[in-house]
Amino acid sequence: MKDLRKDIDQHVDRVQDFPQEGIQYKDISPIFLNPDLCDRIIKTFAGFSRGKVDVVCGIESRGFLFGVQLARELGVPFVLVRKAGKLPPPVIAQEYDLEYGTAKIEIREGHIKPGQRILIHDDVLATGGTAAACAKLVEHCGAKVEQFGFLIGLSFLHGVEELKKYTQDIQILVEY
Repeated sequence: MKDLRKDIDQHVDRVQDFPQEGIQYKDISPIFLNPDLCDRIIKTFAGFSRGKVDVVCGIESRGFLFGVQLARELGVPFVLVRKAGKLPPPVIAQEYDLEYGTAKIEIREGHIKPGQRILIHDDVLATGGTAAACAKLVEHCGAKVEQFGFLIGLSFLHGVEELKKYTQDIQILVEY
């Protein structure tokens, strides 16, 4: 695992002052230039989740990149969690707070069934607001959040604390 963390870190570009001054953006796109690294990431996430989950929910849009591959590796369905207005009706929506304002995410009605065990996957865990909103959607459907999975965690933003309300099983491959 230590070697995987090191390899991921070496493939993450740091972009200073993006998207605004004072922020150092962690760009994961160079990871996709290395198919072997991508395969190791999927196999590692699958090792955390095999036998524990019935569905993988990927959060738009970068949560789709590994999320759909992970679902395929696990042999379980993949559910899209999208920004408001991107899915055809009927949808179930959850509003959540941003630093300045609110946002809304949606899933298609009926895509998550009562009693299913859900893995919520995204690329980066920051404050946890989007993942927590997704967890509320999952619970609204009568399913259980079994696990969260993130490629990167920004520990100084304390997002893990926000998600512990739903499960203690929070997998993060690299933390900054």
